[in-house]
Amino acid sequence: MKVIAFNGSPNKNGNTYEAIKAVATELKKENIEVEIIHVGNKVIRGCLACGGCSRNMNEQCVIKNDEVNEWIQKMKEADGIILGSPVHYSAIAGTMKSFLDRAFLVTSTNGGMLRHKVGASVVAVRRAGGIPTFDQLNNYINYSEMVMPTSNYWNVVFGTTPGEATQDKEGMQIMSVLGKNMSWLLKLVDAGKDKIEEPKVEDKVFMNFIR
Repeated sequence: MKVIAFNGSPNKNGNTYEAIKAVATELKKENIEVEIIHVGNKVIRGCLACGGCSRNMNEQCVIKNDEVNEWIQKMKEADGIILGSPVHYSAIAGTMKSFLDRAFLVTSTNGGMLRHKVGASVVAVRRAGGIPTFDQLNNYINYSEMVMPTSNYWNVVFGTTPGEATQDKEGMQIMSVLGKNMSWLLKLVDAGKDKIEEPKVEDKVFMNFIR
C-alpha cells in the first residue's frame, strides 16, 4: 500500500514536514510506502472556475504549466492521502489551497476518483488558527467521500522555527497516534474490498437557492 503526503509549507523541512514525518514513521512501520510531495514552494495558480475538467472528463485540469495533473494521478493510484499545511492568517497556505481547489475539483467531477480512500489532515502553527485550518483541509476529504482516521486530539502541532514542533510532545503523540490509526484503517479498507460491496456512486444533486 502507498500513501501520498502533500506538504503545503513554503519550507521543505519545516514544522509541517515534521508533522507529516511523524505520521509517516508509523505508516512505514507497517510496511506502507509514503511519498512526500513539496507543494508549498511551487508556482500554482488558482482554479479558473471554467468547468473544463467536468466537461472534458479526462482526469485533468485545463491548466497545464504546473505539476497538478501529475499529482492528481498520484492521488488516484494511492491508497491514502495526507494533506499538510502551515497556518497563514488562520487558513490554508495560499499555494496549497490553489492546488487543493483544482485537484479535488478534478477528482470529484471525474467519477469520484478518491472515494473510500483514506485521507488525513495535519497542521503546523505558531500560536493560533490551527483548528480553522485543520477544518478547512478536512473539507476536501469530506467532500470526496474519503474515510478519515482520527487521533487523540486535533491534528495540530506547534512551533515557529523549523524543527521546533518536535519539542511539542503532545503534538508529536497526536501525529504518532494518527499514523497508527491510519495504518489500521488502510488495512481494514484493503481487507474489505473483495468482501463488502461498496455503495454505488450517485449523480450529484445541485440546487440553486436563488429563485
